[in-house]
Amino acid sequence: MSDDTTLVIERILPADPETVFEAWTNPDILAKWWGPDGVTIPNHELDVRPGGKWSTTMHSDEMGNRTVSGEYRTIDPPKRLVFTWGWIDDDGTRGHETEVDVTFDRIETGTRMKLVQTVFENAHQRDMHNMGWDSSFDCLERSLGELVS
Repeated sequence: MSDDTTLVIERILPADPETVFEAWTNPDILAKWWGPDGVTIPNHELDVRPGGKWSTTMHSDEMGNRTVSGEYRTIDPPKRLVFTWGWIDDDGTRGHETEVDVTFDRIETGTRMKLVQTVFENAHQRDMHNMGWDSSFDCLERSLGELVS
């Protein structure tokens, strides 16, 4: 992490960039891994094109339903995906918006995936997203194991 408002996560994943990119852009696959461990996705909409809108509702007994949404800015299969990210507050308004930039680089063992999310309001928000993404990426890795086997 380079500062209080930027989150950087890298993961080595055991699948080619095409498969990892599809896991981010195919609604049926995304719903299997999106969100921290133990979260389900009862609702999701992905309009995967520049300017297209997306939203997912994550559910757990602990947090209830939480919806996050955004807009796709860059779709460059299977190399890069850029989209905005904002939580929907209880009153229906959209909270602070960040930008998520995910790159997928082919390596000998699969894919080096790098996520950069900016600009957070503070270090606490960045750290909460770090925990969420880290757990989500554990779920993604398990899902990729099912896709490539």
